[in-house]
Amino acid sequence: MKRNLSLLLVLTFLNVFSQTKYEIKGFSEKYRGLLTIEKGYEKDVFKKGTIAVFDSKTKVIEIHSDELTFELGKNEHVKTNILNLPYGKQSILIYKDFNFDGIKDLAIMDGQFSCYHGPSFRIYLEINNKLTFSPKFTQLAQEYCGMFQTNDKTKTIHTITKSGCCWHQYSTFKVVNNIPSPTLTIEEDAGFAPFYATTTTEWNGNKKNTKTTITLDLEYDGLSEILSFNLIKNQKRVVLFSMNGLALNYALIKPNDTVEFSFPIEMMEEGSNFKLNKTKNTLTFKNKNATYQIYQTSKEGKVNTIGILVTINGRNYDLKGVLNSIEGDLETLKDIKLNNLISE
Repeated sequence: MKRNLSLLLVLTFLNVFSQTKYEIKGFSEKYRGLLTIEKGYEKDVFKKGTIAVFDSKTKVIEIHSDELTFELGKNEHVKTNILNLPYGKQSILIYKDFNFDGIKDLAIMDGQFSCYHGPSFRIYLEINNKLTFSPKFTQLAQEYCGMFQTNDKTKTIHTITKSGCCWHQYSTFKVVNNIPSPTLTIEEDAGFAPFYATTTTEWNGNKKNTKTTITLDLEYDGLSEILSFNLIKNQKRVVLFSMNGLALNYALIKPNDTVEFSFPIEMMEEGSNFKLNKTKNTLTFKNKNATYQIYQTSKEGKVNTIGILVTINGRNYDLKGVLNSIEGDLETLKDIKLNNLISE
């Protein structure tokens, strides 16, 4: 029995003194910290260890993590309160007022659980002279890209998250009863470039309003504009273009540069072909609700009529184009081979 006890004491002694400890001071007048890195992880980028926070008397928080990152200053001093957003350096302790009550709160790194294996934090609000864990604030520091940003002037919180190169989300929150509540979210989606979708969601109390706008980048690499012209009635612009010499596309653009309608939405969609009548010089395409026919006539080498004939439920609407707004020529399609263009 004594032999087993002695062995246990030796193992405990070796374990304790094989760890690397860093005392963390200066980030708060009320609290101090202790960072303990386990043996074998000292030189790793992501270090296994424990962060403990003490008040003047006792340990109030202890968090273990398999992936801590930190920087050392002079005299092996652990740097704190580093918050470079959105993707910059973020320290293991951030002591700052998060809920705008004039009292500093505490963010403690617990690993790399935010987007793209970025730093994540647990948030403790200083409430009634005590650090209190906040699940809702912690959610903001776990499910987005790193730590959130606060704006003391507007008393708002801002987050960012992304997926690859083509989708970003920017959110704004206000604090109500120590809980962050969303007020604005903006999503930018470039997954169908050269079309770009921006979805804006706004909250007014419990009411939520969502609006999506789509724009078209005519300068996008690989885009070749074939024909475009304005409509007389509403100054909307008809645009025909190809992408990488493979597929034909149509877009109707409003005067405010947003896309009202485009075809086809997906190139694999059944019935998404264009039909070119070389004799009549017309281009026809259909969707579920309507038939569209772009027409162009010329006399003595000059275009004298251009427009688009729309047929909905057997009724025809002739939307004539402005002649001096024409760029390109419908006849160009006679000499182009595209995978969704059928010639008649």
